[in-house]
Amino acid sequence: MQTLAEAAAYQRAVELATYGRRQILGITGAPAAGKSTYAEHLAARLTADGHKVALVPMDGYHLAQSVLEALGLADVKGAPHTFDGGGFVALLRRLKESPDEQIWAPRFDRSIEDSIAASIGVAPEVTLVLTEGNYLLLDETPWTALRNLLDECWYVEVPEDLRHERLEARHRAFGRSPAEAHDRTYGSDERNAQLIAATAPRADAIIQPAR
Repeated sequence: MQTLAEAAAYQRAVELATYGRRQILGITGAPAAGKSTYAEHLAARLTADGHKVALVPMDGYHLAQSVLEALGLADVKGAPHTFDGGGFVALLRRLKESPDEQIWAPRFDRSIEDSIAASIGVAPEVTLVLTEGNYLLLDETPWTALRNLLDECWYVEVPEDLRHERLEARHRAFGRSPAEAHDRTYGSDERNAQLIAATAPRADAIIQPAR
């Protein structure tokens, strides 16, 4: 497994976008590692350079907040069992196997802490789908099916102190008290982070974005 500098990673993404048939590139990493920001910047740069790209995050498959509360899972939101993993697998399979279809995917809206159905369009002319999320390399059912659907998967890595700092700030920005933000960061979020970190060896490359 190699560590790719951002310039080299971009050139590899261009190769995938011009491969000749639709490719799917996964971007994974622990919470607050910067995978969403990295994927958004990569998609924007590729699009600006004329490539047909769509960004389809895994977060659209969060279970609804009302469902999590009814199941008593709201406090561990973000754990593997708080997603519709099977639905996400089915979406990627459709994106891979039916490139001539117009396909619609859900989007997670942090302002309401819920997903909005059919918010992201993937047109037939899209040659590269970027997908990002925590559990793209998790070797548990149903997530394990994802690896064969991803042409490549990159793991985003940053120093742990920076990641924790970002995560606490994110929780505070969405209304948690400093104590609540700390407890969530070093509680359920940290358990998820350790689970995700164990999947890093399955990645094709490590990306270490500039801070």
